[in-house]
Amino acid sequence: MTDNHGDGGARLAPVTYLPGAAPADDAPARWAIPLESTPDDHDRTETPVEEAESEGPSIEDAEDLLAKRLRRSALSEREARAFLVQRGIDGSVAETTVERFTSRGWIDDAVLAEQLIYAGTSRKGQGRRAIAQTLSGRGIARDIADAALAALPDDDDDRALEYARSKAHGLRSYDLETAMRRLMGQLARRGYGGSVASTAARTALTEQRGGSGVQFR
Repeated sequence: MTDNHGDGGARLAPVTYLPGAAPADDAPARWAIPLESTPDDHDRTETPVEEAESEGPSIEDAEDLLAKRLRRSALSEREARAFLVQRGIDGSVAETTVERFTSRGWIDDAVLAEQLIYAGTSRKGQGRRAIAQTLSGRGIARDIADAALAALPDDDDDRALEYARSKAHGLRSYDLETAMRRLMGQLARRGYGGSVASTAARTALTEQRGGSGVQFR
């Protein structure tokens, strides 16, 4: 900016100093052209940095997880899907992974049903009803479960009696009525129905207590 004087000459405008930066009173006067102002911080624009979206677990990750899990024990298709989803695998990826394992025979609900039936009858002394509940609880489809149960021999009476005999000795300290009630409860928890359970319990307790002297109400 210039300052016009009466003599027609032009002079530079005096510099305006920031507070605290003015020269001492005895300093010589200085004249200068002011620098162009710079934009304030709020006028500056920054280029936004886009964060790369992290990709979720891949099918390969899902297959690795499921393969490690199956080394411990067999799973049904439903259990396998639930396992993967619980580990953070996307639902569609989990579905594709289970389909691949099923096509390779690594997951087979029919085979699993046979294994569960064998364990129920041979090791646990379970009846048909309890085994059916186990299959349903493991997510075995109804048609697969029915087919597997159809191959099961109709020998609930024999298995119930065998189980009752294994428990009757432990009830010898109870009176007959209490022993009968407890034994029928144990049979019911193994999946044996009312008539099957009562017949097995009565027979086992009669044998254990000497036969003819036992009186049932």
